Amino acid sequence: MAQFQAILRAGAWAAATLFVASGAMLTFEVIARYFFTKPTIWAAELSQLCLIWGCMLAMPWLLAAGRHIQVDAIARLLPAKGQRLLQAFVMMVIALFSVVVAWYGFEIFFDSFQRGRTTGSMLNIPIWISELSIPVGFFLLFIQSVTEFFSSCRSSDSTQ
Repeated sequence: MAQFQAILRAGAWAAATLFVASGAMLTFEVIARYFFTKPTIWAAELSQLCLIWGCMLAMPWLLAAGRHIQVDAIARLLPAKGQRLLQAFVMMVIALFSVVVAWYGFEIFFDSFQRGRTTGSMLNIPIWISELSIPVGFFLLFIQSVTEFFSSCRSSDSTQ
């Protein structure tokens, strides 16, 4: 499990780096466009690619760190055991959703890869590069949600 946590941490750092790179590219684009009237052909598309991969790589780490947005007004009214059972249920829903998205995301990625689809922009980047982020990110989210599910079940069992 320590190896998976190391993968999540590396993904989180990669995501942070991609977000910073995206910000730098967009800042450069704004400066080039508005101050020098020389827009780039690459900044918008590459920054979009960085944002997509950054979001997908950050998801499982955010779940592990408890940083996802949660509406817990009603859940906090439950006793501790009820909160843990609800947490386990939510993790199973996330796991199921992640499997479905990863499955269909992989199909879309593989189809684009086989057909050689590109973005159709000036850079003409293969579209599978961005589409691959969906099955990768949601597969990692699936593993983390299953981990959180078992953690919720263990903590629920230990308090009985």
